[in-house]
Amino acid sequence: MDHAAVLALFDRDMREGAQPDGPDARVERVGGVVRQVASARGWNGVVWSDLDEAGADAAIAEQVAYYSGLGHAFEWKLYGHDLPVDLGQRLRAAGFEAEPEETVMIAEVATLDLDAEPPEGIRLLPVTDATGVDLVADVHEKAFGTDGSRMRHQLLARLTEEPDTVVATVALAGDVPVSAARMELVPGTRFAGLWGGGTVEAWRGRGVYRALVAHRARAAVDRGYRYLQVDASSQSRPILERLGFEPLTTTTPYTYAP
Repeated sequence: MDHAAVLALFDRDMREGAQPDGPDARVERVGGVVRQVASARGWNGVVWSDLDEAGADAAIAEQVAYYSGLGHAFEWKLYGHDLPVDLGQRLRAAGFEAEPEETVMIAEVATLDLDAEPPEGIRLLPVTDATGVDLVADVHEKAFGTDGSRMRHQLLARLTEEPDTVVATVALAGDVPVSAARMELVPGTRFAGLWGGGTVEAWRGRGVYRALVAHRARAAVDRGYRYLQVDASSQSRPILERLGFEPLTTTTPYTYAP
């Protein structure tokens, strides 16, 4: 894989040319910043920036003022190759808090091992309605210890209004949801994003996550996508590397609450 070429394509299509991630969101370009604006239950934040040392602080202040005026917390999604090189320090100085760094992993779908099957006792169920979304939210709350209400709202909205842009799957042990994940499809690009892969503690290390990655990769092939992208935690990175994903850059969420 030509990492420099894929990174440039990723920046152009997925960041500078970002598309709204749901029916209640819009993408705006203001100066050297591309941001998404959504309801309070959606994702609000900066997805791309083209800044220099002279204008970075003013651009940060402008975004803080804008989202604060809406009453929305927001995220500045900072990538390891973004400029200026001290942009993270400038965000912290402006009142942002950094969350754990993740690794942007990329794979060409054609190179992946797609034969991984769920372990014995597990079946994969496509999520297409509110009942399935509730199962996904239940898994996420147990796996991550977080409130799943925002994710529940966003996923149901996409399945209802833009069903061709998302593939969601829940893994069941009998009738009990033990893992779940989704794939977000970006029309007009060559990238599909893998998101939300979470497994309850008792089922970790048994191959469920690997099976969900392979399942979504097969769906990406069927839909004609060339690349899969994941923002990988330190726990999922080794699994993804064994499947054939390669690190492209890093990403760190910087969050601001007005």
